[in-house]
Amino acid sequence: MKKVLLAAAAVFALATPAALNAAEEVHIPKEEWSFNGLLGTFDRAQVQRGFQVYKEICSACHSLKYVSFRNFETLGYSEGQIKTLAAQYEVEDGPDDAGDMFKRKAKASDPLPHPFANDAAARAANGGALPPDLSLMTKAREGGPDYVYHLLMGYKDAPAGFTVMPGLNYNEVFPGHQIGMAKQISDAVVTYADGAPNDAAHIAKDVTAFLHWAAEPKLEARHSTGLRVLIYALLFAGLAYLLKRRIWKDIPH
Repeated sequence: MKKVLLAAAAVFALATPAALNAAEEVHIPKEEWSFNGLLGTFDRAQVQRGFQVYKEICSACHSLKYVSFRNFETLGYSEGQIKTLAAQYEVEDGPDDAGDMFKRKAKASDPLPHPFANDAAARAANGGALPPDLSLMTKAREGGPDYVYHLLMGYKDAPAGFTVMPGLNYNEVFPGHQIGMAKQISDAVVTYADGAPNDAAHIAKDVTAFLHWAAEPKLEARHSTGLRVLIYALLFAGLAYLLKRRIWKDIPH
């Protein structure tokens, strides 16, 4: 499975100059997300399922260099679960006393390992394309998580008269409609332990929610702080108004 993914995957941002010149504005439908709005929060079960999708599909080519194993504590993982998860990976460390680099089991403080040793190896495995890091993908693309979700669901047969260049795939959402990454999400491509629906639409939503958490792990704290600031501002405005009435009540206007 990984060999197929490695051969097929390429960057979200990859397109030929001809494709870019043919780009047209694409309407991205709005989706309902639990994290939208002033009081939005992450659906932890959904994000955990999305992490499973990332591990089983996306991690073959794409890194999450800004996400550390310890960050998963905010998703409800215990310290023991995080250590167990990290121990499934090996990372390069060093140098040792002899000046050599060495491999060791990952620790909670380590970022998730890159799937390739370096960018040159990543390009060699993907036909010259460099798979982008997904840590900030939902923040880097206009439309955010809506764009990522519809991109994953946007693989269609090219319409009559549209020529897809060799090595590219037709996608109705991607600018220019030609993308290097092959279709990755399909029905039952993963199986969830919690029995959640695993049709393509649900899988794409789950992994998109996970990627948005990766891009904004402090979103819930930011929403909470913003709400407290608004409440404080309203109380302060009320007190200021009452103080103004008290100061000016005996002064003729």
